[in-house]
Amino acid sequence: MRTFGVEEELLLVDAGTLEPLPAGEEAVALGADASATGHRVTTELQQEQIEVDCPPQTTLEGQLAAIRAGRALAEAVAARVGGRVAALPTAPGPVAPHTAHERRARQVRQRFGLTAREQLTCGFHVHVQVDSREEGVAVLDRIRVWLPVLLALSSNSPYWNGADSGYSSYRYQAWSRWPTAGPPDLFGSADAYDRHRRDLLSSGVPLDEGMLYFDARLCEHLPTLEVRVADVCLDAGHGAVLAALTRALVETAARDWQEDIPAPRVRASVLRAWTWRASHTGVEGRLVSPSTRELAPAGAVVAEFLDRLRPVLLEHGEAGPVEAVVEDILRHGSGSRRQREAHRRGGGAHGIVRMAIAATHGTAPPAAPATGTEHHA
Repeated sequence: MRTFGVEEELLLVDAGTLEPLPAGEEAVALGADASATGHRVTTELQQEQIEVDCPPQTTLEGQLAAIRAGRALAEAVAARVGGRVAALPTAPGPVAPHTAHERRARQVRQRFGLTAREQLTCGFHVHVQVDSREEGVAVLDRIRVWLPVLLALSSNSPYWNGADSGYSSYRYQAWSRWPTAGPPDLFGSADAYDRHRRDLLSSGVPLDEGMLYFDARLCEHLPTLEVRVADVCLDAGHGAVLAALTRALVETAARDWQEDIPAPRVRASVLRAWTWRASHTGVEGRLVSPSTRELAPAGAVVAEFLDRLRPVLLEHGEAGPVEAVVEDILRHGSGSRRQREAHRRGGGAHGIVRMAIAATHGTAPPAAPATGTEHHA
């Protein structure tokens, strides 16, 4: 059974005002105690973020426990600077992010200007064990057409800079501004992947291999395939299921490779359009079916996705709980609908943050700010 681990990027907010709090570096420095569970809390590009790296797991149940423990650890770290963390991929209100002081972050800001200065986004990255680079690239070639479905299921970022963006995942749109972001090419071999990697680095555009921001890629420091397409999810349970779906997708693709089933030949430019649609409508509209390459209701494409993964999910004993959560997302909407509903209830950006904090930690929402007004960094 392949191990799989999760990295969650979380929004850091002031516990009193619920505004984005530029204290990520200070929080991480103060909370640098070793975690007995193997979790690691780190900084990100902007000071309004905290990242949690969860230890690898083998079961859905273990993954859920790891995500919950990671969020609790991040919350404890945030509390040291008077903050809280929320699983929000974008800040719902206006914000001017503060780049971290770390040298690499400053280099990114200097090179990429406004793209870097405005880039306050929180993603959800799943690492799945692979046995070799050759297997990893073969899997990458076979999972790429399904990545838009993962994005649609996770979509949780309708607001940007205080406005409804009209998208279910505007985080993906903002992230796509990076020159090395987006759907991966069809490579065919590890050698071809490595040549592509070298060509990008030789261009002098990315600072280093860490800036090869494909929707999925081979990890540079672990024997894993890293799937990076998803928004961070409000509910820990949704995040755990997304990770389980990702692992099942990788295992299914690996078996296809072993059986000489060819990878779907879809150009990266076409995949970009498929992914744009998933970012735009999430599970609320239509998606492109990888089998027919035609538009179909999102529920039908998700059902096709589950059918493809069901043999592996059954082997892992995860089919029932995974399908129940997916059905709940299809019926009640992803995080993007919940954010819009919180906004419509009259809470504005603060109402969304209160709802998100409660969903992140499975608790009652915090009280509204005493001032009754919103002030943004």
